[in-house]
Amino acid sequence: PSRLMKFGAAASWWIASVALFVGIWEFSWYMGWANPMLLPPPHIFTQDLFYVAKMFDKSTRLGNPSTTLVTITVLKTIGASTLRVLIGLAAALVGSLFIGMAIRFSPLFGRLILPVINLLAPVSPIAWLPIAMLIFGLGNAPAIFLVYIALFFIMTLATLNLIDTLPPSYIQVARIMGASRLQIFIQVILPAILPGLFVVLRLNLFAAWMIVLIAESVGIGSGLGLVVIISRNTFNAQLAFFTMAIIGVVGFALDVAFREIQRRVLYWVP
Repeated sequence: PSRLMKFGAAASWWIASVALFVGIWEFSWYMGWANPMLLPPPHIFTQDLFYVAKMFDKSTRLGNPSTTLVTITVLKTIGASTLRVLIGLAAALVGSLFIGMAIRFSPLFGRLILPVINLLAPVSPIAWLPIAMLIFGLGNAPAIFLVYIALFFIMTLATLNLIDTLPPSYIQVARIMGASRLQIFIQVILPAILPGLFVVLRLNLFAAWMIVLIAESVGIGSGLGLVVIISRNTFNAQLAFFTMAIIGVVGFALDVAFREIQRRVLYWVP
């Protein structure tokens, strides 16, 4: 019952926050402060969802497709972008964790690799876009690569920082008890840095969405980013805001899912 009450309270505040935002937006339209052609309020860009959803794919823009076909097209578009985000984020997490541990466990490896990571970390993911398209062409691979490359260096540096802030007494006690390097990594360091890693992971989830939308908008061939570009090219503000609303809802749902995973994995954290 207490969990249900907490969920209800959180949902109520969430609904109130969204309602306040929508109310201010609608009031601005009512007063004539917002141009409905440039900033259509929610009651305008949601009044003909079937027409807007038809714009998600070329096969449904012409003719009279069924509601089922249009719905499947929208879900496939959302699923393609979400899958690219999750795969790129998971690859970046595993790669950064492995490299971060290797840097701290092997001084020689750290001296050779860390300067390169510090050098490449400030490079914008957009600069990697031509390289991604030359290597992988079109499709899912370049988008996933861009998400990976955008997050890998930052998450590696965050992993190193988490390891460096670990109390030395943890490792000293493990060594006194006869733990090997592998045991120290699995049973001491990893559980100690997991709470911080989850925070880094959730923050980078939003960065991953930004990167994948950019990748999809320049020639990947599908995804929500492509729909945003279509709305720009056709000056269709209704489609643009509808797509933005979808991105916000999907991103929020993924963050809620990550928080639930975090709560279950980090069962020892209050």
